[in-house]
Amino acid sequence: MLSKRHFLKILAAGGVAGPALSLMPGLAPGAARAADRPGFFKAKDIAEAGFIYGLPIVMNYGVMYEYVVDRNSGQFKAPFNQLYNEARVFTWQDTSVPTPNSDTPYSLGWLDLRAEPIVISVPAVEKARYYSVQLVDGNTFNYGYIGSRATGNDAGDYLVVGPGWTGETPAGIRKVFRASTEFALTIFRTQLFNAADIENVKKVQAGYQVRPLSAFLGKAAPAAAPQVDFPKFSKDLVRTEFFEFLDFALQFAPVRPEEKAIREQLASIGVGAGKTFDFKSLSLEDKAEILIGLKEGQRKVTEAVAAFGTDVNGWRVGSPAGDAAFFNGDWLLRAVGAQAGIYGNDAVEATYPMTRVDADGQTLDGSKHNYTVTFPADALPPVNAFWSVTMYDGKTQLLIKNPIDRYLINSPMLESLKRNADGSLTLYIQNKSPGADKESNWLPAPDGPIYMVMRLYWPKENPPSILPPGKGTWKPPGVRKG
Repeated sequence: MLSKRHFLKILAAGGVAGPALSLMPGLAPGAARAADRPGFFKAKDIAEAGFIYGLPIVMNYGVMYEYVVDRNSGQFKAPFNQLYNEARVFTWQDTSVPTPNSDTPYSLGWLDLRAEPIVISVPAVEKARYYSVQLVDGNTFNYGYIGSRATGNDAGDYLVVGPGWTGETPAGIRKVFRASTEFALTIFRTQLFNAADIENVKKVQAGYQVRPLSAFLGKAAPAAAPQVDFPKFSKDLVRTEFFEFLDFALQFAPVRPEEKAIREQLASIGVGAGKTFDFKSLSLEDKAEILIGLKEGQRKVTEAVAAFGTDVNGWRVGSPAGDAAFFNGDWLLRAVGAQAGIYGNDAVEATYPMTRVDADGQTLDGSKHNYTVTFPADALPPVNAFWSVTMYDGKTQLLIKNPIDRYLINSPMLESLKRNADGSLTLYIQNKSPGADKESNWLPAPDGPIYMVMRLYWPKENPPSILPPGKGTWKPPGVRKG
């Protein structure tokens, strides 16, 4: 799957071939007349906007391809409409999704909603255990939630339907969720209290179900949807076939009102659902305008990620994830969310302060300094569920291999952490052990650039609170050299 690092480098290096493209769909390669072209700068601008618009969609397709389509990817999980339970947390060996969450064992279900809706069933979950089911579609819109915050911990059956479904809601269904695309991802997160708790997590996971509506009703299944020839995906192919992947994905994503303008712009340079491209046949001028636009789009996304949110003691606090109404056609914001960490939660479900700098604005680097983060005794992250601080390699945004196999420190670990004399809690952020007396509070850092993410699951809404993100009354403490 295409990592965030690879996306950042899609068009930055020399020798990039660029996306294959035919400016005049329906004509033979090279047959487009100069008079029909939208013009150098206009085409450049459209390609730029198309990259920003399409980045999350193409990234999502890359994950889907590795998880569901390519059985030899090394990351394959399960076929469509089957649930995959992973009774472990992510480690440094998981490389498909940048900035992985290692707090909660995952259960994943990719849904094919073309033939019929899918019923998601959840068991009764003990009140003390947080769980969530995030419904995210091919547009990377979070179109609904099931779980502790959204629906409670009682058992229930929920219906997920595709964008064109018009049927009636069956008896026994607690709520209907509508995806904006015909393929969608369902992410189950189940809280793990400690290593000894894994068997209890397995029992909860065993109660999750993903079933076609016909199976839920005990009726004959409708005719199967047509077979799909999914194009092979890799980080190398995306460098030359970005718009091909976008085209493929768009055929399963009916145009929404807020997408009309960008879809029309893309169509004017031959980009759109079901179209085909031949970049090699284009003139040098045509190639140049597309490549410049793509490169500029990548630059804008990268800069927007770095600037997103509000600086709070060196942490960037914001929320670049939500449903279609949340984005409301702001494609740069959606691209920021995907690049910063695809499949992020809505802020009310989980808020993610993140940092690459210390409290003085200096870049965090485990090869140069040791650091600390100290929470005052009465100012731990205010949450209804739990919180964590996770360490990543600053270059790859992946978890790092370390001698104690620790990738995060979270609130379920509080009993094993040492407090200071005044009741405050200090975390030691460094590449080498801080010593036996402090190792309980050690969060191992890479021998180089550091990227840290704080996760607040189901943050409290009454003060002190991280909400609204960047403007809340609770502020994450800065990272200090020490």
